Amino acid sequence: MTSPVASCPVTIRIQADDFDIAREIAALTAGRTDIGAVVTFSGICRGDEDSAKIAALTLEHYPGMAEEEIRRHTDEATSRWPLNGVTVIHRVGRFMPGQNIVLVLTASQHRQAAFHAAEFLMDYLKTSAPFWKKEESEAGTGWVEAQARDDEAAARWTRS
Repeated sequence: MTSPVASCPVTIRIQADDFDIAREIAALTAGRTDIGAVVTFSGICRGDEDSAKIAALTLEHYPGMAEEEIRRHTDEATSRWPLNGVTVIHRVGRFMPGQNIVLVLTASQHRQAAFHAAEFLMDYLKTSAPFWKKEESEAGTGWVEAQARDDEAAARWTRS
C-alpha cells in the first residue's frame, strides 16, 4: 500500500517475506533531491530475553486493521514533522533469532525530523499496533506481555 499523504509518499507493507534494507532506502530516495536525511530502524529477532534463550518468535496480526492502524500513525507522523517519505514494513510468521522483523524508514530534509518520526512510529508499533507475539524459549511457549518500559516511551508522544 503506497499513497501520498500531504505530498509525503508513505509505503506500508505487512508481509511474510524478508526485506532488503538497502533496496527499500533506494526505493524511498530514487530521483529525490529534497531528502537530506534517512533514518532507518530495523527490528531483529533476539536470541534471548531476560537471560532465557529464545528459540523462535511468531508474529500474528489482524489483516486490514493492522494496515489501517499503521496508516493512522504514519499520517500523524507526517502532520507532526516535515517528512519527505515514510516506509513501514512489518513481517508476520515464525522467526528465528537474527531474522528481520520490522523496518521503519523516515526521510526529511533534516535529520531531527527523521529521527523523531522514526522513534514515534517505533514506539507506536511496540505498544499499540495490532500484532501479537508468541515466544518459544527454554521455559516453554507463551504470548508476550506488554512491557511498562515501552508504554512509558510511547507516553512522551501524547499531546496535551
